[in-house]
Amino acid sequence: MDKDRIFGTAKEFAGKAEAAVGDAAGDAQTQASGRAREAAGAVQDLYGQAKDAARDAADTAVNYAKDAYEHRGETVRSGQKAMAHAVQDNPLGSLLIAGGIGFALALLMTRQPRRPPPSRWRYYG
Repeated sequence: MDKDRIFGTAKEFAGKAEAAVGDAAGDAQTQASGRAREAAGAVQDLYGQAKDAARDAADTAVNYAKDAYEHRGETVRSGQKAMAHAVQDNPLGSLLIAGGIGFALALLMTRQPRRPPPSRWRYYG
């Protein structure tokens, strides 16, 4: 738990108490001060929650990456098996996809480079 959540909750509680005292005493300034402190505490608590959520997401991503790195051989082998199984199940579709990829690469490699359009202004210096 983040310290902002703890301090924010404490401020929010203190603000509620101060606003209640202001209500009981009929003091508008104390009521307003309590409401302001309560709002500031709520914002600080939400900020702490956001930091906790970001930290948890980062920890989850790091753990996922570590797991994938540690089991990279198994991941590659399972991917290769899945690919081989897909090719065996649908050889014509696999051939068409491979041909399309080869055609696209050939177009990209043999295409002329783009040239900038001619300028309308010429320098005769």
